[in-house]
Amino acid sequence: MLPYSFYKVVHILGITLTMVSLGGMLVHALNGGLKLENQARRLLIGMHGTGVLFILVGGFGMLARLGFSHGAGFPVWLWVKLGIWAVVAAVAALPYRRPQLGRPLLVALPVLAMTAAAMAVYKPW
Repeated sequence: MLPYSFYKVVHILGITLTMVSLGGMLVHALNGGLKLENQARRLLIGMHGTGVLFILVGGFGMLARLGFSHGAGFPVWLWVKLGIWAVVAAVAALPYRRPQLGRPLLVALPVLAMTAAAMAVYKPW
């Protein structure tokens, strides 16, 4: 099994890829760009998918290194993180369907990421 620090780096890389790709899509849509006009669309979607995969692999790898066993019940803080990352993963579908949500999402995404980080650091509940 790989060390905890490896999974942590993979997790952070996934967060970075996901947030950068969503930022690119949101800004393009906010500026009136259409989905088919975005020349970086495939790159951004690829970065988003890879980022979400890295978030999951890194996160569950860290859990394994912390001693969580397969099939064990998850604590509340972990369910909160899983919910946040599910929302962040789904946001990729919104920029071109609902461009008016661009500004609120640009504010909400860092708040969601900060909340997920706080859950991991403080592990409440």
